[in-house]
Amino acid sequence: MAALHFHNVTLGYDRHPAVHHLSGEVAPGTLVAVIGPNGAGKSTLLRGIVGILRPLDGSIHLGSLDARDIAYLPQSAEIDRSFPISVFDFVGTGLWRGTGVFGGIGKVAREKILRAIASVGLNGFENRPIGTLSGGQMQRVLFARVLLQDASLIVLDEPFNAIDSKTTADLLALVKRWHGEGRTVLAALHDMEMVRSHFTETLVLARGPVAWGPTAEVLTPENLLVAMRMCEAFDDGAAACGEDGRSQAA
Repeated sequence: MAALHFHNVTLGYDRHPAVHHLSGEVAPGTLVAVIGPNGAGKSTLLRGIVGILRPLDGSIHLGSLDARDIAYLPQSAEIDRSFPISVFDFVGTGLWRGTGVFGGIGKVAREKILRAIASVGLNGFENRPIGTLSGGQMQRVLFARVLLQDASLIVLDEPFNAIDSKTTADLLALVKRWHGEGRTVLAALHDMEMVRSHFTETLVLARGPVAWGPTAEVLTPENLLVAMRMCEAFDDGAAACGEDGRSQAA
């Protein structure tokens, strides 16, 4: 049974589509890279998967999964780092689905949080405010929160953007560990060499699907050129369209 099934999905904002007519399946345990030019709709697609956005048309089916089975790592720029919260407490929000926002943190939960922080190499940072962290340290904190969620489906939005090579290597090792554990991982990425070397399946996206399948088959110069041209030609003011491809006026 597919971990994810997309049926003619269109996603967007204020009835203006950002991703058009995506259909396909993600098998359980697959490691999928979502690539494409800036503005291709990668983040929009991930927000649709985790339920932040509702489809304008079509549907996304999660199979037997529910919200508790999904962990989402947003782009670090979406995190308000001015909020006065410590590394320990921020990572601990990964337990909220089980404890509730106002649930207490007992001994077992504290040990889980400390293990997650240690797993990303941040021993000694537990009481540091997140606003004092470097970009790489903050990304480690975000990964620690995902670790704590222990999810079957992990969705990562630009997880290696603007961080140093050591942090990238450490966090990529976590992604490969999740894959080895049979978890389904989707990641929006820009680094083509990383995708070729480590991701078994790739979706090339350019507001609509360009190619989707084994990375060695779909990550080609021809498909990347098509993706770039599709994004350049896209009308940001377009209305949502139906299955027949015709525009539906708002």
